[in-house]
Amino acid sequence: MPRARRRLLRPCLAALSLSLLLSTAQAETPLFSADGYRISLYRSPTPNQLQGATILDTPALQTLLNQTPRPVLIDVYRRQWLQGRFIEDQPHANLPGSHWLANTGDGDLTPDWQAYFARNLDTFTDGDHQQPLVFYCRSDCWLSWNAVKRATAMGYKSVYWYRDGLDAWQAANLPVAPAQPEPFP
Repeated sequence: MPRARRRLLRPCLAALSLSLLLSTAQAETPLFSADGYRISLYRSPTPNQLQGATILDTPALQTLLNQTPRPVLIDVYRRQWLQGRFIEDQPHANLPGSHWLANTGDGDLTPDWQAYFARNLDTFTDGDHQQPLVFYCRSDCWLSWNAVKRATAMGYKSVYWYRDGLDAWQAANLPVAPAQPEPFP
């Protein structure tokens, strides 16, 4: 084999080997916990249904927002948490009137984060498990899927999933508001 071909073949074989190694490692990474929560690859296509929740598109959400009782909007977009505080690495906006429960859509919550989620839901609903709750994040985001699943497991009965979230809201040229996470703990 000519020397030039061997020089080209080595990098190609190395790239192929690395590609196979990475795909094998990714295939071994579990997507769901034993409890059924998504625990990895949060930004990937989401299902078209979710047991215990009604899925909303933007027009349906706008209609719901004009009803009584008005639903509680809950944004679960992630925010870096370091040394006991949220780190603002970039500005975040959400739907006006939303409560931002950062990081509560993660698949595995520590007891402190679970308590933060439960305590805030109880506060926002005045303990009324019939109060409509709308969870959202971004499009193709499993964080809001996890939060909906968690809220229904806690006994909330009127739960909605704004599946395409902030991205769909902004695509409809609707207003957003600067956001800060609810204080933790």
